[in-house]
Amino acid sequence: MDLNRWRVVAVACVGVLGGGCSEQAAREAGRRAKTAEAPTAAASAPVAAGESPLPVAKSEEPAGKLVPAQEAYEEIVDNDFAQVAREPLSTFSIDVDTASYANVRRFLEQNTLPPKDAVRIEELLNYFQYEDPAPKGDEPFAVHAEVAGCPWNPEHRLARIGITGRKIEAGRRPMSNLVFLIDVSGSMSEPNKLPLLVGSLKLLVDQLGENDRVAIVVYAGASGLVLPSTTCDKKAEIIASLESLRAGGSTNGGAGLQLAYDTAIQHFIKGGANRVILATDGDFNVGVTGHDELTRLIEAKAKSGVFLSVFGFGMGNFKDGTLERLADKGNGHYGYIDSPREARKVFVEELGATLVTIAKDVKIQVEFNPSKVGAYRLIGYENRLLQAQDFSDDKKDAGEIGAGHHVTALYELVPPGKDVGYAKVDALEFQKPAEEVEPRPESLIVKLRYKAPDGDASKLIKGGVLDAGTPFTSASRDLQFASAVAGFGMLLRDSPHKGDLTFAAVVEIAGSAVGNDPGGYRTEFLGLVNKAKSLGR
Repeated sequence: MDLNRWRVVAVACVGVLGGGCSEQAAREAGRRAKTAEAPTAAASAPVAAGESPLPVAKSEEPAGKLVPAQEAYEEIVDNDFAQVAREPLSTFSIDVDTASYANVRRFLEQNTLPPKDAVRIEELLNYFQYEDPAPKGDEPFAVHAEVAGCPWNPEHRLARIGITGRKIEAGRRPMSNLVFLIDVSGSMSEPNKLPLLVGSLKLLVDQLGENDRVAIVVYAGASGLVLPSTTCDKKAEIIASLESLRAGGSTNGGAGLQLAYDTAIQHFIKGGANRVILATDGDFNVGVTGHDELTRLIEAKAKSGVFLSVFGFGMGNFKDGTLERLADKGNGHYGYIDSPREARKVFVEELGATLVTIAKDVKIQVEFNPSKVGAYRLIGYENRLLQAQDFSDDKKDAGEIGAGHHVTALYELVPPGKDVGYAKVDALEFQKPAEEVEPRPESLIVKLRYKAPDGDASKLIKGGVLDAGTPFTSASRDLQFASAVAGFGMLLRDSPHKGDLTFAAVVEIAGSAVGNDPGGYRTEFLGLVNKAKSLGR
């Protein structure tokens, strides 16, 4: 795909990790798990018209009362500004996970602000659909970029990069070979865990064709095959097996993963959607317990061509960091199911994206023009940063994109000559000043590498992005709405880069950019921002 295949709009603000030896990439190596107080009352979202209600937890505590419990999240350090003269390249893996948004919603609906490290801004951004152009022909995705003013700092610019995955109609979806790997340990006994989980997977089964296959593996103190791989012309048998599940015992996650992968490989469909779907609260406390052991197991099994999707349920002992890591290493997607409505979104409305991978190891690298951009900051993606050399290394793992997925990345750009407080060094004695290059009109060059789902060699596409000086008020609805979502995340995280942004300003920006809102998710977002405003931070 050459430059003229890109839809290029005004651009001028981009940031992520830098090239070479980025301080931000180094920080990623130092992430650590930390715990946070969390509510144990279950969150419940309204059931859409025509939708069958699923079991949802009922709190036995008075409204608004929180039961302290331990939830594990990994520390996130906000990306800082990088000076283009020192770090002209920003490289990261895409991320289609959405768990953080649903988890944040769960906290707010329980009248409490989420822990800062539960807020991953990229997952808030990628929860939503955008109006970017669809791919042409057989291309797996289309890339769009635009730049406009920055709403929280009028002296800066904001660049948005959007990727739209090709949709696959239900009748053209490849056959599925699915293994439901279900945690039935004692920690799953609460109503908002196993009962909601079973109801959610029943929705998924309802969408499958008669030639699709489903097996059910469970794990607690030991693992077992509840249902051998069964074609979906026998849906009643599959649903009966789901409804028979009961919780009890400790959690031997490693043994369950082994059995699930073995079952999927035994019934592997060439060219099909071969996937293990892990549903759990993430509390692996017996068997393979260490993070390193778990990730090594997942990485080894992913090479078989069977991908892993992970869905978290419940609260109180929710292990967010563990689940995110498993999905990353298993070439899959990480979501959080907090309500029947979210289950319908994931397993009905976005089924193609949930089941069908259209590209893997998708990486983005942005090169900034120092004559147009003095410094940049990638908003979010802190745990997806890569070294510059990783971009062209086909052995380096990166994120996957499913059919119909939307991926958005935002960069805050600082014009040359503006001081944003990034680290400076004294002039070097032995280095010659860089020679002036012929002026270029682009503010940045965006490059993207990806592999076919069953491929080993990556393909490269790239395009230049111009900044036409577009004011924020004239930007697309997508850029405006995405900026509101990012601003919401920065406020929840109390980011040092939030400027003079307020929850009231976020509501105003998002309210004017709702646009076409199938499912009402953008409208729901306005309610969550108002809830956060009432709780204060």
